[in-house]
Amino acid sequence: MTSINTEIQDYVERNIIPLYDRFDKAHRRDHVRMVISQSMDLAAQMDVDADMVYVIAAYHDIGLCEGREHHHEVSARMLLADNELRKWFTESQLHTMAEAVEDHRASSDHAPRSLYGRIVAEADRFIDPDTIVRRTVQYGMEHYPELDKERHYERMVQHLREKYGRGGYLHLWFDHSPNAERLEILRQIIDDENILKKKFEEYYGM
Repeated sequence: MTSINTEIQDYVERNIIPLYDRFDKAHRRDHVRMVISQSMDLAAQMDVDADMVYVIAAYHDIGLCEGREHHHEVSARMLLADNELRKWFTESQLHTMAEAVEDHRASSDHAPRSLYGRIVAEADRFIDPDTIVRRTVQYGMEHYPELDKERHYERMVQHLREKYGRGGYLHLWFDHSPNAERLEILRQIIDDENILKKKFEEYYGM
């Protein structure tokens, strides 16, 4: 991983990463650490500030504390409100970072406004087919407990098709990202109802 200021890393590890413990199973520490790792891998190939990339990735979902619908906006506000970050970053850097956090959402109606936004958006879209299907099932079970098994399956299929399917709203931002190949594998799973049902049965009730 690209070198990060140890003071920043210590602060984030003590005060920001633990916030993810309160979120749904699809957005806990394993998720934020994956986004950080993928962000840093992308940053290593580009002329960007590694500390900024690290903080953007760490803060990108903390707004889930106020719900999912506007979490990207809340995350951006929380980053700007964290005065501890002013020990290491200028106001200009902080605003760039907040924009990047706000722009990470896959369903955003505009492209990320900076390279930093594209990095975290791409990292948050890390395409691992099995993980995505599992997280989709887990999210549905946690947030829609009133649904029966058949309705959970229908919700899962609808979400996967709308976001990851051919013509879905998910965008990839880097041609060299390994996400493109993995997205095609996921789309093949989505297109095959037998495989999709088998995976749903595997994850339902976990």
